[in-house]
Amino acid sequence: MGTTKTEHYTELQLQMAAVLKALGHPARMAIVEHLLKVNACICGDIVEELPLSQASVSVHLKELKQAGIIVGTIEGNAICYCLSADAISSLVAYFQSVSLTINQNRSNCC
Repeated sequence: MGTTKTEHYTELQLQMAAVLKALGHPARMAIVEHLLKVNACICGDIVEELPLSQASVSVHLKELKQAGIIVGTIEGNAICYCLSADAISSLVAYFQSVSLTINQNRSNCC
């Protein structure tokens, strides 16, 4: 497979692609939903919620953090994770814009 030529895409397209790619795994969606439910979480609590090993959960948390979907703060020996309101707001704004454009152009659609 060839390399992606990222210079041909806007910053918004690259950002949304990264967020959507990170959200494209059911374990990561489960982590997001768990964080919504508890509003903050220590990594060990997430491991207890999912049928995954500590190592797998850590990999999924790393992907979510790299995409900017979650943020973490160190509290003693643990890292407390929570959702990034900015990342979620950006995702919502992007899809609201898509939806608005679709609705405005509905009569031109096949």
